[in-house]
Amino acid sequence: MASLTDILHNVGQMLTYDPEAPMLFSSGIFWALFLVFMPIYGLLRQRKTQMVVFVVLFSFFFYYKSSGLFVLMLAGTSLTDWLLSRAIARPGQSRAVRRGCVALSLCLSLGILGYFKYANFFLWNFQAMTGGNFQPLDLVLPVGISFYTFQSVSYIVDVYKGRVAPTRTWLEYAFFLSFFPALVAGPIVRADYFLPQIDQNRHASREEIYTGLWLIMLGVIKKAVIADYIAQYNDLIFNSPGAYSGFETLMGIIGYTMQIYCDFSGYSDMAIGIALIMGFRLAQNFNFPYKSQNLTDFWRRWHISLSSWLRDYVYIPLGGNRKGTVRTYVNNFVTMVIGGLWHGAAWKFVFWGAMHGAGLAVHKASRPWLDRVPDNRLTRALWWLTTMVFVSLLWVFFRAASWDDSLEIIRSVGRDFSLTYFPAFASARMLWLVLMFVIIAAHAVPAAFWERVRQLFVRSPWAVKLLLFILTVQLVLELRTADVSPFIYFQF
Repeated sequence: MASLTDILHNVGQMLTYDPEAPMLFSSGIFWALFLVFMPIYGLLRQRKTQMVVFVVLFSFFFYYKSSGLFVLMLAGTSLTDWLLSRAIARPGQSRAVRRGCVALSLCLSLGILGYFKYANFFLWNFQAMTGGNFQPLDLVLPVGISFYTFQSVSYIVDVYKGRVAPTRTWLEYAFFLSFFPALVAGPIVRADYFLPQIDQNRHASREEIYTGLWLIMLGVIKKAVIADYIAQYNDLIFNSPGAYSGFETLMGIIGYTMQIYCDFSGYSDMAIGIALIMGFRLAQNFNFPYKSQNLTDFWRRWHISLSSWLRDYVYIPLGGNRKGTVRTYVNNFVTMVIGGLWHGAAWKFVFWGAMHGAGLAVHKASRPWLDRVPDNRLTRALWWLTTMVFVSLLWVFFRAASWDDSLEIIRSVGRDFSLTYFPAFASARMLWLVLMFVIIAAHAVPAAFWERVRQLFVRSPWAVKLLLFILTVQLVLELRTADVSPFIYFQF
């Protein structure tokens, strides 16, 4: 029997940040803490101030468990933003002072992001141009900094533009910026959508609670069952470029295409589901992106909170489509390059974004011709296949360790490619193929089907819900890897 000392030691370890095991939605410790969090949250729900204080404290603790003392930087950012937003909205404030406050906020937020995320990238490029002796800085990228920085920027800009009023208290703004379901990997929360929900302070309905549970289970299956399992094979391909046949390499490319979708959309599903159980709505972040028949449609369906943020705070301020055709294409291209750089401080990410920008421009330029092509099953299949090939090949640059590895992996597909490898591959990787088929089939059925499934789950007896929950847990236990795998977008 464990002694009191052992129990206290274990509790202390559970509450202390471990850089080797940051807290994730897919980890047992998070769900243990969440089960403690929810009853207290429910008791405080009608007492707005106490509820806000409790959620802010839990969110800061969640971030501490994910990033350690970087939680102090999050708290400082939230306090600075709030003070500057109050100064911007102060009656009678001069335009020069208001602009100065916006500039200061942007410099602080983007400066911190730039230092932690891009300092070594710029130093490396400076060294390459000058021939100097580059010594990389010992920097650790705070988890989720790209996400909450974009929320900070949009809030300050929206206050300046008069789209939202600044929060009355710092606690309300800290609630918005640090809201733990969306804190470390989105969806990127917009102030005009989220802040009114704090004032409403309403309980989640029965349907929202069960929909939230459905989304959490769906997200866990996507991440902990499908993404983490198929990643084991994908990692072999990407960690040893050129070491496998063309067929095996192609399977790895297709596998990563599905892995990154299940990993990121799985996180988004869990985040939206947790928030919904708490009575808060987060915007949809994925809408079956691999159904897309062109790149424009893809970016309406993939990482929707980021693409809409880039549209509203980069593309439109650059001029959008208001300054002629050529300028529209340039604005699209620049926006996507910034989006690529947002994902990572490396030229392969810049290339990834630039190619998507160029692809969007080509699609827009081709619209007059495409509109004259007959709309039938054959052409729709052709456009879908073209889009998927383009997107999948660019994911190689996203995943591979370097530019050279990316090119080697793509070249490998053309070498020694033969379908005769399939029988042996199927024999060795049958479960991998089954899980891949599940993802493809999920995209193939109409979206209305999944809405009906959700409604059936919501209306089902509690015993059915419990059985499905147990099956989900069992699947995770059966297919889990040795360690809890971090979400792919944690690195951004």
